[in-house]
Amino acid sequence: MSDIPSGLKYTKDHEWAKGDGGDIVVGITSFAVEQLGDITLVNLDVKVGDTVTEGKAFGTIESVKTLSDLFAPVSGKIAKINGELEGKPELVNEDCYGKGWMVTIASSDADPNAALLDDKAYRELLKSAAH
Repeated sequence: MSDIPSGLKYTKDHEWAKGDGGDIVVGITSFAVEQLGDITLVNLDVKVGDTVTEGKAFGTIESVKTLSDLFAPVSGKIAKINGELEGKPELVNEDCYGKGWMVTIASSDADPNAALLDDKAYRELLKSAAH
């Protein structure tokens, strides 16, 4: 089973979100990495200051197998972008919950965790998808 750290929140689209001060750090889960295989390109279609909307795409991730959209887990403004991914997309494979983070969003949601799953609910989602 995929590594699913507690203390993070998750989306049904396999992104993770972690509160960092007033900002939310976003990446993709180990389950998503396993499904994608070797990551060859991370294309973030946003820049610092851009507004993103919960559930809407903010970029794409490409692997040897497929191309997938990256979805914002919360609404808000982009506060930071992981510029290292442009030259080193393999960081997502190597450390998806650390150095492979994608963006940081200054959330405009009153409760940014309201629509997100905790680790137990995300595990249940993966179990039900496997059947």
